[in-house]
Amino acid sequence: MASWLGGLGSGLGQSLGQVGGSLSSLTGQISSFTKDILLEGAEEVGELHVSNSKLREIESINAAQKLENERLKKVCSDLEEKHEAAELQIKQLSIEYRNQLQQKEVEISHLKARQNALQEQLQKVQTAAQSAQSGVGVLPPATTSASYVPVVRHSSGFEGDDMDFGDVIWSQQEINRLSNEVSRLESEVDHWKQIALSSKVQGTNDAEQSEICKLQNIVKELKRNLSQEIDEHQHELSVLQDAHRQKLVEITRRHREELSEYEERIEELENQLQQGEGVEEETLKQKIYKLQVVKDQKDEIRKLNHSLSSAKEENKILLKERELAEVGKIQIMQEYENLKSDFSKLQSAVAEQDALLKEQEKKLQSKTSLPEDIVRLQQALLEAENEIARLSSLNQEGLEKELTSSQRKNENILSAYAEDQNSELSRLRQDLERKERELNESIAERETLIVELGELDKQNQEATQHVITLKEQLSKQHTETDSIINQLKFDLDFERKKLSELEMEKMETIKELDSQKEKLSQCSYALNDLHISKQQLQGNIKDLQEQLRKAQDCNFHHKKEIGELEQRLKEREEELSVSLSKLTEKSNQESDYTCQDLILKKKEVEIAKLQNDISENKQLNEDLKKSVSDLKIENGKLMAATEELKQELNNAISEKNKVHLEKDTVVEALKMEKRRLESELNQAEKRLLEQAHKYKQTIEELSKARSMDTSALQLEHERLVRCNQEKDFKIAELKRSIEQMEIDHQETKEMLTTSLGGQKQLTELIKEKEVFIEKFKNQALQVKQELEEYMKVSKKQDVLKQNLEEKDRSLAVMKEENNHLKEEIERLKDQQSRSMPVVEPKTLDIIIELESEVTQLKVIKNNLEEEIEVLRKTIEDQNQTTVQLQQSLQEQRREIDESKFQCEQMNVTHEKLSLEKDEEIKNLQKTIEQIRTQLHKERQIIQTDSSDIFQETKVQTLNGENGNEKHDLSKAEIERLVKGIKEREMEIKLLNEKNVSLSQRIDQLSKDEVGKLTRIIQEKDLEIKALNARVSSASSRQDVLCLQQQLQAYVLEREQVLAVLSEKTRENSQLKTEYRNIMDMVAAKEAALVRLQEENKRLSDRSENSSQDMSRETIQNLSRIIREKDIEIDALSQKCQTLLTVLQTSGAGSDNGSGGVNSNQFEELLQERDKLKQQVKKMEEWKQQVITTVQNMQHESAHLQEELHKLQAQISVESDSNSKLQVDYNGLIQTYEQNEKKLKSFSQELAQVQHSIGQLYNTKDLLLSKLDLVTPSVAMASTVSQLSGIQHGTPELLSDETKLLQNELEQLKKKLQEKDSTIRTLQENNQRLSDSVATASEIERKNQEGTESEMRQIKEKNDVLQKSLREKDILIKSKSDQLLSVSENLSNKENENELLKQAVTNLKERNLILEMDIRKLKEENEKIVARSREKETEFRALQETNMQFSMMLKEKEFESHSMKEKALAFEKLLKEKEQGKTGELNQLLNEVKSMQEKAVTFQQERDQVMVALKQKQMESSALQSEIQHLHEKEQRLNQELERLRNHLLEMEDSYTREALAAEDREVKLRKKVLILEEKLVSSSTAVENASHQASLQVESLQEQLNLVSKQRDETMLQLTISQDQVKQYALSLANLQMVLEQFQQEEKAMYSAELEKHKKQTEEWRKKAENLEEKVVSLQESLGEANAALDAASRLTEQLDIKEEEIEELKKEGEIRKEMLEDVQNKLMNLMNSTEGKVDKLLMRNLFVGHFHTPKNKRPEVLRLMGSILGIKREELDQLLSEDQRGVTRWVTGWLGGGAGSKSVPSTPLRPTHQNILNSSFSELFVKFLETESCPSLPPPKLSVHDMKLLGAAGTGKTINSAVLVMGRRPDTNPFLAPRSAAVPLITPASGSGHLLMKPISDALPTFTPLPVSPDASAGAVLKDLLKQ
Repeated sequence: MASWLGGLGSGLGQSLGQVGGSLSSLTGQISSFTKDILLEGAEEVGELHVSNSKLREIESINAAQKLENERLKKVCSDLEEKHEAAELQIKQLSIEYRNQLQQKEVEISHLKARQNALQEQLQKVQTAAQSAQSGVGVLPPATTSASYVPVVRHSSGFEGDDMDFGDVIWSQQEINRLSNEVSRLESEVDHWKQIALSSKVQGTNDAEQSEICKLQNIVKELKRNLSQEIDEHQHELSVLQDAHRQKLVEITRRHREELSEYEERIEELENQLQQGEGVEEETLKQKIYKLQVVKDQKDEIRKLNHSLSSAKEENKILLKERELAEVGKIQIMQEYENLKSDFSKLQSAVAEQDALLKEQEKKLQSKTSLPEDIVRLQQALLEAENEIARLSSLNQEGLEKELTSSQRKNENILSAYAEDQNSELSRLRQDLERKERELNESIAERETLIVELGELDKQNQEATQHVITLKEQLSKQHTETDSIINQLKFDLDFERKKLSELEMEKMETIKELDSQKEKLSQCSYALNDLHISKQQLQGNIKDLQEQLRKAQDCNFHHKKEIGELEQRLKEREEELSVSLSKLTEKSNQESDYTCQDLILKKKEVEIAKLQNDISENKQLNEDLKKSVSDLKIENGKLMAATEELKQELNNAISEKNKVHLEKDTVVEALKMEKRRLESELNQAEKRLLEQAHKYKQTIEELSKARSMDTSALQLEHERLVRCNQEKDFKIAELKRSIEQMEIDHQETKEMLTTSLGGQKQLTELIKEKEVFIEKFKNQALQVKQELEEYMKVSKKQDVLKQNLEEKDRSLAVMKEENNHLKEEIERLKDQQSRSMPVVEPKTLDIIIELESEVTQLKVIKNNLEEEIEVLRKTIEDQNQTTVQLQQSLQEQRREIDESKFQCEQMNVTHEKLSLEKDEEIKNLQKTIEQIRTQLHKERQIIQTDSSDIFQETKVQTLNGENGNEKHDLSKAEIERLVKGIKEREMEIKLLNEKNVSLSQRIDQLSKDEVGKLTRIIQEKDLEIKALNARVSSASSRQDVLCLQQQLQAYVLEREQVLAVLSEKTRENSQLKTEYRNIMDMVAAKEAALVRLQEENKRLSDRSENSSQDMSRETIQNLSRIIREKDIEIDALSQKCQTLLTVLQTSGAGSDNGSGGVNSNQFEELLQERDKLKQQVKKMEEWKQQVITTVQNMQHESAHLQEELHKLQAQISVESDSNSKLQVDYNGLIQTYEQNEKKLKSFSQELAQVQHSIGQLYNTKDLLLSKLDLVTPSVAMASTVSQLSGIQHGTPELLSDETKLLQNELEQLKKKLQEKDSTIRTLQENNQRLSDSVATASEIERKNQEGTESEMRQIKEKNDVLQKSLREKDILIKSKSDQLLSVSENLSNKENENELLKQAVTNLKERNLILEMDIRKLKEENEKIVARSREKETEFRALQETNMQFSMMLKEKEFESHSMKEKALAFEKLLKEKEQGKTGELNQLLNEVKSMQEKAVTFQQERDQVMVALKQKQMESSALQSEIQHLHEKEQRLNQELERLRNHLLEMEDSYTREALAAEDREVKLRKKVLILEEKLVSSSTAVENASHQASLQVESLQEQLNLVSKQRDETMLQLTISQDQVKQYALSLANLQMVLEQFQQEEKAMYSAELEKHKKQTEEWRKKAENLEEKVVSLQESLGEANAALDAASRLTEQLDIKEEEIEELKKEGEIRKEMLEDVQNKLMNLMNSTEGKVDKLLMRNLFVGHFHTPKNKRPEVLRLMGSILGIKREELDQLLSEDQRGVTRWVTGWLGGGAGSKSVPSTPLRPTHQNILNSSFSELFVKFLETESCPSLPPPKLSVHDMKLLGAAGTGKTINSAVLVMGRRPDTNPFLAPRSAAVPLITPASGSGHLLMKPISDALPTFTPLPVSPDASAGAVLKDLLKQ
């Protein structure tokens, strides 16, 4: 709180300081501005230029003030924001204060309770005292009880948030007041206790003692109860804590058990995973499901974690509650103690009461013997005792009852005493009830705590359940343990790395120390430089001192010269006295006054000259003084400069100290690291020693074991030998089994090679056939293409023919035109020949145009001829191409014939091959029978698989026949094959016929036939597409095409897959190379990580070699196998389709009887085709799997590439940053050096500038002296003119003048120069006066001319001086600019230095960040190594999948072989059918079938054998590796045994030696340790010394720097002062120039007049100067007043603006009101026009009715009223009334009859009051009528108060507006003042001009002025007044 307030105060102080600074700057600016104005006003008043400049300055100051104002506004806004923040914080503080207040209230309540208790005690004491005093006879005043009743006014609770600080202060005051009251009450209690004790001393009885004992017993019992309760509470708490601990222990135990169970389960799962590597997809699905379950469990674990955290929080909350309960318990204890104290006090009070009672009893007995009262008192005492007994049982209620009962009894005795006690008891009851409530509350709290503890138990149970679910986290923990194991594996490597890193860091620290030493040397160089600069400054100071001495010497010489001059003056004075005496003699001799006048004039001239000389001497003296003062000032400046240098030196020393401190910190950090390294080395040494001890112990144990238990070793050796023998036997058996396997494998290989050879021959034949078919297809395609080309060529020829025809036509036209042109040309030639002389220009133009056209036509002709030739050539080429096409057609026919011949030859060769194959099949059958006997079991397994693969083809044969009859074909099958062969022959014939017909068609090709062919081809294509559904008879060709398309697609996909695989291999290789490069980079960077790199390289090499070899082999095998399988599948599918076509065609051509057979064959073929499709689908699935694996590889490679790129980018960034850092560091050093050089150059420039300033000062002084010389010459001229004016003086003045001259000479004794010349001139003047008196006028003229020449000279001098002054101004300005630039450069350089320092610190931070990044990269490298291991495992998995794929491929090979064999069988059947050998074919087919089945079984067996072989190979390789491992182990064991034997022998021999060596080593190590400690001490001392020296150097440098900075600051101050002086001088020079110009102009204008008026002008100027000074003072005062006036004017302007706005608003309102008034006037005029001469019908009706309703006595009054309204005079009314009643009635009737024509007004209905008041008087009725009429239907026109005032002020005499005012204020005034007639203005519209309300009221209409009536007046009085009028 205090800190926040302090921060707020500091912020406010800063802001106020800113404001104050701105205000001080403002005041400074204003003061400077006023000073400038005063100076300028004193110098020259009427100068416009100066005023302009001042205006500009004022504008600039105004702008600055505006900026200041804006800044202050910003500051204000900031302060407002701070204020808002402060308000928010104050709100928070107020909330805190409220909480504190609540606490204080609690304290107040406690204090009140204490106060109440004290008051009760006080009252008891008072009562006791009263009783005592009553016994004595003195009664206290009755007001004491009331005086102690506290009047407590306090808000009960602070529920709302509207608390103020006033409440807080009030509560504090309340607390203070209560505390004061408590202290007062305590003092009173002590007082009354003393009184009671004094009264008690008088008498005590045994009964009182017994009562006190009882009360003490009660108190003890209460204490016991309380202690028991406390013990029970503590016991319960301890029980609960124990239960909680037990539960926690149980939960942790369960958790551990579950963890162990989960670990076991995980281990079992891992074992199952290791065992079941070849598990199928279902197991994978189960694993996936388990993983999903694990994920769900993880989610549940997370939830449980959340619940656990919440439970922990709840536990914390409960603990807090428990703590609070304990606190409450403590409070209860305190309350209990308070109760105890209260109880003890009560006991004392009861005892006192008992004593008082007894005393009273005694007194009563003595006074009045009343046995009844005594009996009552005794009974009361007994009852009190019973009540005390009850108190023991009922804690405090009993006490209350006892006290109440005792008080009741005492009431009977003493009424006054009882009243006081009642109040006390009531208070006690309240206290007891409150305490009971508190007890109940504490009990309730205890119960709630118990309940909460139960809830806590429940929550703990729930937490245990949650903890049980946490077991599922073990999966995560397991993975974490694996990672930890890996980390532990690498920890050793990391430690090694750390050691190497530490060594590197050590090296780096040494380097850093070296660099710091270099820096120290640089600092020392800088110090030397500073010392040199100091020496230079000292030299400068010495020079200045020498200059001072010289100046002092000069002063000395000047003083001497002055003394000499004084002597000369004395001599001259003597001479003057002599000359004066002579003059007096001459004057006595000469009688003429004129001579005397001349002499006087000459004397005066001489005196003036002397005065001038004296003034010159004075000026010289002043100049000397000035020069001395300047020298002193310069000396002071130099001293200040030296002080600044000292300060800068101090600063430099302080900075050096800082640098040294930083170095010290670095050194300390290095020391710490060194200590850490030493401690680690010590630990390593300790570990090594411990290991050595362990080894020694093991060696000793071994030696002991050898010495003790050689028998055990022998037994172990024998056991090992036996194990070795058993292993050897096992190895021999395994080798035999491997050899047998190899033999079997070779046999199977030979069998396979034989079968493969036959298959290869067959495949070669098939390939040849496929080649022939492809050739035919190509030829057909070529024929089609040629046809299309012919079509195109023919079309082109047609187009060309058309073009040719068009060109021919155009040629003919052109020829005709050419002929015409020729004829025209001839005509023109004839005309020309006829009329050559008369050639017109038009004809020439026409000829030129015609010639140009002719040339164009010739060009066109040439182009057409060229095109014709080109077309001819194209026609010839086309003819040649047609011939060539015909030749190619003939060649194709020949090729078709040759192909037919080749087909026949191929059939013959096939037959030969089939015979050879039969023989091979027989041989194979024999070999198969042999293999069957060997591998009968394996065949059974294979049969099941083969039955699965070929169920559909063998269902019919296997069901009907036994195992031996499997090789025989049924007759039905033979018939089917025969029919199929026949169909094939028919198809071949048909194909031959088609070929012949096609060749004929090709011969007869034409355009129509080509179109038909294309249609036929399209139809064939459609048929091919339709053959997929096997609907048409030509399905075989379409199937072939579809399968070809599929083949092509598969080939493309295979090629794509292979390309992708090859790309992936390339990418893998690239990634590996990149990885190697990165590893090399890391190795280059981190030389310390050599061991790790080697291990990583080994790992990477292994993984790469294994993975590359495996991947290459698998990919090559896969690609080769896929190609072979694709080719085989294509061939088989084509064969099957051709066979199907043959069978279908034969079935279509054969008899109806053979239809069933064809259908069966067709179904079998379809089944085979479906099988093939299924196999194709499987292959596609396999291909998709391969693609997915490739894609996965791609993704992984992409990830690896990304990681590699990231690493490369990071490494490049690091290298770049390092290079940048180095470059920046070098640049910084260079810039630092450059800055130092620049600083030196700047110091030199400063010295130069100072020198130039000194020169300027000298030149200025010279100029000022010259100006001073100019002014006295002018004074001379004036004195001459004065002398000429005083020619007619009296000779009596001579004596007085001589006296004055003597006085002046005495005063001017000290003046120095040119006295000799003046005396000579005086002598010459005397001689001239004596010789020539007549020539005075001529001399005067000459003097005038001389003065004019002198004036001219002075003007010239002035011009020269002005020029020189201008030059000096320019120089001063240039120097000031240079100084400014130098200062700016200095500031820039300082900023650059600061920036460079910041950059250095930033670079250090970057270095640290880079080190962190390097560590991160190291960790990432380790992660990459781990990933590479994972990749190796994935590669192994891929290898296993490759094995599975190879198995699949082998199955596919087997199926393809079976298909090939079937195809061969079909071919053989076809061939035999052609030759007519059906029986042999059947046999061959049977043999083929059997051979096929045998081959199938054999292949299956072979596949199984291959698989088994591979498995056995794997097992054998594993066994070999194990055997090798065992061999190595045996060798190792043997070597170790031998080594141990030798070692034991050596140990026995050299144990003593080693012990001695160990002792020697220990001694050496101790010595080394001592040496190292000494070295450490020495190094530490050296480091300390070096640091001390460095700190000293840094301090000295800092001091020097401080001095330099001070000097720099002083120079800057001097610069600013000099700049200000320069500015002032410039201003003064400008002023002088202006004055000189004016002076010259005035001299030119009126020179002669100025000589005469010079004195007057000087006096006027003096007066003006005084006036100006007065004006300046007045101006200053007026300035202050003007400022105040300006402030007031600004306020007034603001107020005026506000007033103007208000005036504008009022004007608008006035205009609106005027418009309203005009509308109202118009309406009123309309009403007047309409209502003139009309009577209100309603009014008349009411009057008439009212007349009849009134009693007869008062009817005349009504008639008078009616008359007054109608405007009838009183006299006429009286006459009418005095006449008979009939006359009136007639008048009335006539009057009413006359008013029938008036317009009807809507009648107001009578109110119900009218009906009731029929008997009342007319006046009352009229009042009611007026009341009804005073509420008009139309609203009255609204007028503002201002308008009313205006109207009222007009003074018309009749207050019309009063009615309106009354209408405006209905509740205040009576409504009868505003009748309907008053609402309407009763005026005549006579004049249109003026306001209607302002005009006088016409007398024509009846009017009555409304009277001002008080609202309390009755209606009758008002009406009476009206009637009187």
